[in-house]
Amino acid sequence: MIPVIAPLPALVGVPCTLSGDIRALAVSGRTVLVRLPSGYDSPANRNRRYPVFYLLDGQNVFDGATAFIGGNEWKADETADALEAIGKIEPVILVAVYNAGAERVNEYTPVRDAKFKAGGGADTYGKWMAGTLKPTVDRTFRTKTDATNTAIGGSSLGGLFSLHQSLTVPNVWGKAAVLSPSVWWADRAVLRTVSDAPKKPIHLWVDVGTAEDKEGVALQDAQVLRDALIERGWKPGADLAYREISGAGHNEPAWAARFGDVLIFLFGKDGR
Repeated sequence: MIPVIAPLPALVGVPCTLSGDIRALAVSGRTVLVRLPSGYDSPANRNRRYPVFYLLDGQNVFDGATAFIGGNEWKADETADALEAIGKIEPVILVAVYNAGAERVNEYTPVRDAKFKAGGGADTYGKWMAGTLKPTVDRTFRTKTDATNTAIGGSSLGGLFSLHQSLTVPNVWGKAAVLSPSVWWADRAVLRTVSDAPKKPIHLWVDVGTAEDKEGVALQDAQVLRDALIERGWKPGADLAYREISGAGHNEPAWAARFGDVLIFLFGKDGR
Protein backbone atom coordinates (compact mmCIF):
# COMPACT_ATOMS: atom_id res chain seq x y z
CA MET A 1 0.00 0.00 0.00
CA ILE A 2 1.35 3.41 -0.96
CA PRO A 3 0.02 6.97 -0.73
CA VAL A 4 -0.85 8.31 -4.15
CA ILE A 5 1.41 11.17 -5.19
CA ALA A 6 0.65 11.17 -8.93
CA PRO A 7 -2.16 9.97 -11.17
CA LEU A 8 -1.79 6.36 -12.26
CA PRO A 9 -1.91 6.27 -15.16
CA ALA A 10 -2.42 9.91 -16.14
CA LEU A 11 -3.67 11.56 -19.29
CA VAL A 12 -1.03 13.90 -20.66
CA GLY A 13 -1.93 17.52 -20.05
CA VAL A 14 -4.77 16.84 -17.61
CA PRO A 15 -3.94 17.82 -14.01
CA CYS A 16 -4.27 15.41 -11.12
CA THR A 17 -7.32 16.27 -9.00
CA LEU A 18 -6.92 13.79 -6.15
CA SER A 19 -7.89 15.30 -2.80
CA GLY A 20 -7.25 14.22 0.77
CA ASP A 21 -5.78 10.93 1.97
CA ILE A 22 -5.77 8.56 -1.01
CA ARG A 23 -3.97 5.22 -0.83
CA ALA A 24 -3.24 2.87 -3.73
CA LEU A 25 -3.55 -0.90 -3.74
CA ALA A 26 -2.84 -3.43 -6.46
CA VAL A 27 -5.23 -6.35 -6.02
CA SER A 28 -4.89 -9.21 -8.51
CA GLY A 29 -3.11 -6.76 -10.78
CA ARG A 30 -5.96 -4.24 -10.69
CA THR A 31 -5.53 -0.67 -9.46
CA VAL A 32 -7.68 0.21 -6.46
CA LEU A 33 -7.65 3.68 -4.89
CA VAL A 34 -8.83 4.04 -1.30
CA ARG A 35 -9.93 7.39 0.09
CA LEU A 36 -9.66 7.55 3.88
CA PRO A 37 -11.67 9.98 6.01
CA SER A 38 -9.96 12.98 7.56
CA GLY A 39 -8.34 12.02 10.85
CA TYR A 40 -8.10 8.32 10.00
CA ASP A 41 -4.50 8.17 11.29
CA SER A 42 -5.14 10.35 14.33
CA PRO A 43 -4.30 8.63 17.64
CA ALA A 44 -7.78 9.55 18.82
CA ASN A 45 -9.25 7.36 16.07
CA ARG A 46 -6.91 4.40 16.31
CA ASN A 47 -9.73 2.08 17.39
CA ARG A 48 -12.39 3.56 15.17
CA ARG A 49 -13.83 1.56 12.29
CA TYR A 50 -15.55 2.94 9.23
CA PRO A 51 -18.26 1.97 6.73
CA VAL A 52 -17.07 1.33 3.19
CA PHE A 53 -18.43 2.36 -0.21
CA TYR A 54 -17.06 0.44 -3.23
CA LEU A 55 -17.31 2.41 -6.49
CA LEU A 56 -16.97 0.97 -9.98
CA ASP A 57 -15.16 2.56 -12.94
CA GLY A 58 -12.61 3.78 -10.42
CA GLN A 59 -10.68 5.75 -13.03
CA ASN A 60 -13.54 8.26 -13.04
CA VAL A 61 -14.19 8.52 -9.31
CA PHE A 62 -11.42 10.72 -7.86
CA ASP A 63 -9.10 12.01 -10.55
CA GLY A 64 -9.70 13.99 -13.73
CA ALA A 65 -6.30 12.87 -15.02
CA THR A 66 -7.38 9.23 -15.19
CA ALA A 67 -11.02 9.75 -16.16
CA PHE A 68 -12.30 8.22 -19.40
CA ILE A 69 -12.98 11.73 -20.68
CA GLY A 70 -10.12 13.82 -19.32
CA GLY A 71 -11.12 16.14 -16.52
CA ASN A 72 -14.62 14.69 -16.09
CA GLU A 73 -14.64 12.86 -12.76
CA TRP A 74 -17.11 12.27 -9.94
CA LYS A 75 -15.26 14.44 -7.38
CA ALA A 76 -16.19 11.77 -4.86
CA ASP A 77 -13.24 12.58 -2.62
CA GLU A 78 -13.98 16.31 -2.45
CA THR A 79 -17.70 15.67 -1.94
CA ALA A 80 -17.15 13.22 0.91
CA ASP A 81 -14.64 15.60 2.53
CA ALA A 82 -17.14 18.46 2.43
CA LEU A 83 -20.10 16.46 3.78
CA GLU A 84 -18.05 14.90 6.56
CA ALA A 85 -16.69 18.30 7.57
CA ILE A 86 -20.21 19.68 8.17
CA GLY A 87 -21.48 16.51 9.81
CA LYS A 88 -23.95 15.51 7.09
CA ILE A 89 -22.57 11.98 6.72
CA GLU A 90 -20.66 9.49 8.78
CA PRO A 91 -16.97 9.33 7.89
CA VAL A 92 -16.72 6.69 5.17
CA ILE A 93 -13.96 4.88 3.31
CA LEU A 94 -14.37 5.14 -0.47
CA VAL A 95 -12.87 2.38 -2.60
CA ALA A 96 -12.50 3.22 -6.30
CA VAL A 97 -12.03 0.02 -8.30
CA TYR A 98 -10.54 0.51 -11.75
CA ASN A 99 -12.37 -1.22 -14.57
CA ALA A 100 -10.58 -3.70 -16.81
CA GLY A 101 -10.83 -1.75 -20.05
CA ALA A 102 -11.87 -4.11 -22.82
CA GLU A 103 -13.27 -6.55 -20.24
CA ARG A 104 -15.52 -3.92 -18.64
CA VAL A 105 -18.68 -4.94 -20.49
CA ASN A 106 -18.19 -8.60 -19.67
CA GLU A 107 -17.44 -7.97 -16.00
CA TYR A 108 -20.33 -5.60 -15.37
CA THR A 109 -23.15 -7.53 -17.09
CA PRO A 110 -25.04 -10.40 -15.42
CA VAL A 111 -26.06 -12.22 -18.61
CA ARG A 112 -24.88 -12.43 -22.19
CA ASP A 113 -26.59 -10.09 -24.64
CA ALA A 114 -27.12 -11.95 -27.91
CA LYS A 115 -27.32 -8.69 -29.86
CA PHE A 116 -23.84 -7.65 -28.77
CA LYS A 117 -22.46 -11.18 -28.45
CA ALA A 118 -20.89 -10.12 -25.17
CA GLY A 119 -21.38 -10.03 -21.43
CA GLY A 120 -22.33 -12.42 -18.70
CA GLY A 121 -19.30 -12.20 -16.41
CA ALA A 122 -20.84 -10.28 -13.50
CA ASP A 123 -21.11 -13.27 -11.19
CA THR A 124 -17.43 -14.11 -11.67
CA TYR A 125 -16.35 -10.51 -11.16
CA GLY A 126 -18.68 -10.20 -8.20
CA LYS A 127 -17.06 -13.22 -6.57
CA TRP A 128 -13.68 -11.54 -6.97
CA MET A 129 -14.97 -8.34 -5.38
CA ALA A 130 -16.58 -10.14 -2.45
CA GLY A 131 -14.01 -12.89 -2.04
CA THR A 132 -10.70 -11.18 -2.84
CA LEU A 133 -11.01 -7.40 -2.94
CA LYS A 134 -13.23 -6.87 0.09
CA PRO A 135 -11.16 -9.14 2.38
CA THR A 136 -8.02 -7.30 1.24
CA VAL A 137 -9.55 -3.93 2.07
CA ASP A 138 -10.86 -5.25 5.40
CA ARG A 139 -7.39 -6.54 6.35
CA THR A 140 -5.63 -3.36 5.31
CA PHE A 141 -7.93 -0.74 6.79
CA ARG A 142 -10.15 -0.39 9.86
CA THR A 143 -13.47 -1.20 8.25
CA LYS A 144 -16.90 -2.17 9.47
CA THR A 145 -17.18 -5.48 7.66
CA ASP A 146 -20.90 -6.28 7.91
CA ALA A 147 -23.31 -5.81 5.01
CA THR A 148 -25.16 -2.99 6.76
CA ASN A 149 -21.98 -0.91 6.54
CA THR A 150 -20.89 -2.01 3.07
CA ALA A 151 -22.18 -0.30 -0.08
CA ILE A 152 -21.52 -0.78 -3.77
CA GLY A 153 -22.21 1.75 -6.50
CA GLY A 154 -21.74 2.67 -10.10
CA SER A 155 -23.27 4.27 -13.16
CA SER A 156 -24.55 2.94 -16.47
CA LEU A 157 -23.35 -0.68 -16.71
CA GLY A 158 -21.75 -0.09 -13.31
CA GLY A 159 -25.19 0.73 -11.97
CA LEU A 160 -26.55 -2.46 -13.49
CA PHE A 161 -23.77 -4.47 -11.86
CA SER A 162 -24.29 -2.80 -8.48
CA LEU A 163 -28.01 -3.56 -8.53
CA HIS A 164 -27.42 -7.16 -9.56
CA GLN A 165 -24.81 -7.73 -6.86
CA SER A 166 -26.92 -6.23 -4.09
CA LEU A 167 -29.90 -8.36 -5.12
CA THR A 168 -27.94 -11.59 -5.44
CA VAL A 169 -25.33 -11.18 -2.67
CA PRO A 170 -27.15 -9.16 0.01
CA ASN A 171 -25.09 -10.76 2.77
CA VAL A 172 -22.10 -8.78 1.43
CA TRP A 173 -23.65 -5.64 -0.08
CA GLY A 174 -26.29 -4.12 2.18
CA LYS A 175 -26.54 -0.86 0.23
CA ALA A 176 -26.29 0.01 -3.45
CA ALA A 177 -26.12 3.20 -5.49
CA VAL A 178 -27.63 2.55 -8.91
CA LEU A 179 -27.00 5.62 -11.07
CA SER A 180 -28.41 5.73 -14.62
CA PRO A 181 -28.52 1.93 -14.78
CA SER A 182 -28.33 0.14 -18.14
CA VAL A 183 -31.66 -1.59 -17.60
CA TRP A 184 -31.86 -2.23 -21.35
CA TRP A 185 -29.05 -4.80 -21.32
CA ALA A 186 -30.08 -8.26 -22.61
CA ASP A 187 -33.74 -7.35 -23.15
CA ARG A 188 -34.02 -5.89 -19.64
CA ALA A 189 -33.04 -9.14 -17.95
CA VAL A 190 -32.42 -7.32 -14.66
CA LEU A 191 -36.16 -6.69 -14.33
CA ARG A 192 -36.68 -10.44 -14.20
CA THR A 193 -34.06 -10.67 -11.47
CA VAL A 194 -36.01 -8.11 -9.44
CA SER A 195 -39.38 -9.76 -10.07
CA ASP A 196 -38.28 -13.35 -9.51
CA ALA A 197 -36.42 -12.89 -6.23
CA PRO A 198 -37.80 -12.23 -2.74
CA LYS A 199 -37.23 -8.77 -1.34
CA LYS A 200 -33.79 -8.34 0.17
CA PRO A 201 -32.88 -6.33 3.31
CA ILE A 202 -30.90 -3.76 1.35
CA HIS A 203 -31.13 -0.01 0.83
CA LEU A 204 -31.19 1.14 -2.79
CA TRP A 205 -30.56 4.49 -4.42
CA VAL A 206 -31.84 4.48 -8.02
CA ASP A 207 -31.71 7.52 -10.30
CA VAL A 208 -31.86 8.66 -13.89
CA GLY A 209 -31.48 11.89 -15.82
CA THR A 210 -34.35 13.09 -17.95
CA ALA A 211 -32.03 13.88 -20.87
CA GLU A 212 -29.97 10.69 -21.10
CA ASP A 213 -31.27 9.83 -24.56
CA LYS A 214 -33.50 11.54 -27.12
CA GLU A 215 -36.20 8.88 -27.02
CA GLY A 216 -36.54 8.85 -23.24
CA VAL A 217 -35.84 5.12 -23.03
CA ALA A 218 -33.51 5.42 -20.04
CA LEU A 219 -36.15 7.35 -18.12
CA GLN A 220 -38.88 4.85 -18.96
CA ASP A 221 -36.63 1.93 -18.02
CA ALA A 222 -35.78 3.51 -14.67
CA GLN A 223 -39.46 4.06 -13.95
CA VAL A 224 -40.23 0.42 -14.72
CA LEU A 225 -37.37 -0.62 -12.44
CA ARG A 226 -38.69 1.62 -9.68
CA ASP A 227 -42.17 0.15 -9.99
CA ALA A 228 -40.79 -3.40 -9.95
CA LEU A 229 -38.84 -2.69 -6.77
CA ILE A 230 -41.88 -1.18 -5.08
CA GLU A 231 -43.96 -4.18 -6.16
CA ARG A 232 -41.41 -6.45 -4.46
CA GLY A 233 -41.66 -4.49 -1.21
CA TRP A 234 -39.13 -1.64 -1.27
CA LYS A 235 -40.56 1.52 0.26
CA PRO A 236 -39.73 4.94 -1.22
CA GLY A 237 -38.31 7.22 1.44
CA ALA A 238 -37.30 4.28 3.60
CA ASP A 239 -35.15 1.61 1.95
CA LEU A 240 -35.55 3.01 -1.57
CA ALA A 241 -34.58 6.44 -2.88
CA TYR A 242 -35.65 7.11 -6.46
CA ARG A 243 -34.70 10.33 -8.23
CA GLU A 244 -35.33 11.76 -11.69
CA ILE A 245 -32.90 14.61 -12.33
CA SER A 246 -34.30 17.20 -14.72
CA GLY A 247 -32.05 17.91 -17.70
CA ALA A 248 -29.28 15.55 -16.57
CA GLY A 249 -27.44 13.52 -19.19
CA HIS A 250 -25.55 10.24 -19.11
CA ASN A 251 -22.10 11.46 -18.11
CA GLU A 252 -19.65 12.00 -15.26
CA PRO A 253 -20.56 15.65 -14.54
CA ALA A 254 -24.20 14.63 -14.08
CA TRP A 255 -23.28 11.81 -11.71
CA ALA A 256 -20.85 14.02 -9.81
CA ALA A 257 -23.57 16.62 -9.28
CA ARG A 258 -25.76 14.16 -7.35
CA PHE A 259 -23.11 12.08 -5.62
CA GLY A 260 -23.53 14.12 -2.46
CA ASP A 261 -27.20 13.15 -2.30
CA VAL A 262 -26.19 9.52 -2.76
CA LEU A 263 -23.79 9.75 0.19
CA ILE A 264 -26.41 11.41 2.38
CA PHE A 265 -28.98 8.69 1.65
CA LEU A 266 -26.57 5.82 2.23
CA PHE A 267 -24.44 7.25 5.06
CA GLY A 268 -26.34 10.27 6.37
CA LYS A 269 -26.24 11.01 10.09
CA ASP A 270 -29.83 12.22 10.24
CA GLY A 271 -31.42 9.06 8.84
CA ARG A 272 -33.08 8.57 5.49
